[in-house]
Amino acid sequence: MARLRSSVFLLLLVLWTVLLAATIPYFAWLDRPHATRRFSRFWAGGVLAILRLVGLSYRTIGEENRPPEPALYVGNHQSAFETIAAAVLIPDVAIVLKEELYRIPVFGWFLKRSPMIAIDRAGGASSVKKMFREGREASEHGRNLLIFPEGTRRAVDERAEFHRGVLLLYKALDLPVVPVVNNAGLFWPARSFAIRPGTITVSYLPPIPPGLPDREFMARLSEAIYAERDRLVAQEGKAS
Repeated sequence: MARLRSSVFLLLLVLWTVLLAATIPYFAWLDRPHATRRFSRFWAGGVLAILRLVGLSYRTIGEENRPPEPALYVGNHQSAFETIAAAVLIPDVAIVLKEELYRIPVFGWFLKRSPMIAIDRAGGASSVKKMFREGREASEHGRNLLIFPEGTRRAVDERAEFHRGVLLLYKALDLPVVPVVNNAGLFWPARSFAIRPGTITVSYLPPIPPGLPDREFMARLSEAIYAERDRLVAQEGKAS
């Protein structure tokens, strides 16, 4: 059943994405990033619907912790789920991501035209300046930002030292930081299409205010994210 479930998901994902590809000439001609982002949310919503068809849904908790003004959302990274679902969970989001993702057929085109904040990891200081500039532009246009400071997808019980980019954005943008935590790796492991049925939990934690000293901010952020992640993973283990 697990193999069948994953095969059905992959087949429907490919078909849905091929349909998305057919709209590229229209959005290229239209050249309106807001419309592109809106259609990307439609595609992401379709992927979430396909996941429900194969038995995997999601729920959100802590919605009251989301500020009405633009914020910097900082999440743990366990699976492909949070990258796709971000367009639905955080509308008009600008995601800080690896530049290589722009090379993914179809999906990468829409990411680039949204636009997102693509980082060349070998770019050094120029890449950091680009992140600041595009981050400011996004927040000034009322967009939220999302960054995954672990750098890559991690196992559900793995801890990593957060990349310094999240601290630099926090200091440069002067925005509240909302930790957003998920346990998607329990159901959709990293670098895999092996889908397990269940309900992913996405948890929004109380915002961390701007202006904290560097060490205090990084310690509070890391502790909040990993404590909540461990709680969600343990809670799912008890339910199973």
